[in-house]
Amino acid sequence: MRIAFAQTDDEILACLETVQALRPHITDAASFLAQVKEMKPEGYKILYAAVEEDGKEVVVAFAGYRPMLKLHRGPIFYIDDLSTHPTHRGKGYAGRLLDEIHGLAKSEGKIAVELDSGYHRTDAHRLYLNKRYTLSSHHFAFMVEG
Repeated sequence: MRIAFAQTDDEILACLETVQALRPHITDAASFLAQVKEMKPEGYKILYAAVEEDGKEVVVAFAGYRPMLKLHRGPIFYIDDLSTHPTHRGKGYAGRLLDEIHGLAKSEGKIAVELDSGYHRTDAHRLYLNKRYTLSSHHFAFMVEG
């Protein structure tokens, strides 16, 4: 397994199928690429895990995260997205990405790594609890109608 940052357009687009496992509403590759590029100035990065299959590299998991500064905690990394491709789940790839992000957080002086997770994602919750994450709040959202 190789862990790397998706920096080029091709590397970002190679993550699309795995992204869609978590975000099925993302169907257009060009729009996905444009949105990732728009998020980059905010510090958004994609870290991915890839394995060799049939002579080519395949993205099996990805994490999208960004640095934040919060009054309640201080400097953190916030994980926007973390998913493993359905055919590769249960093999530890997402856990390895979390470990990598934890190491980066430590080396960059972050106090914590935070994320939100949907109530129905019990397998993901098991991973987070095994990685010593705590349930610290409820997340509320207000949808602005337009």
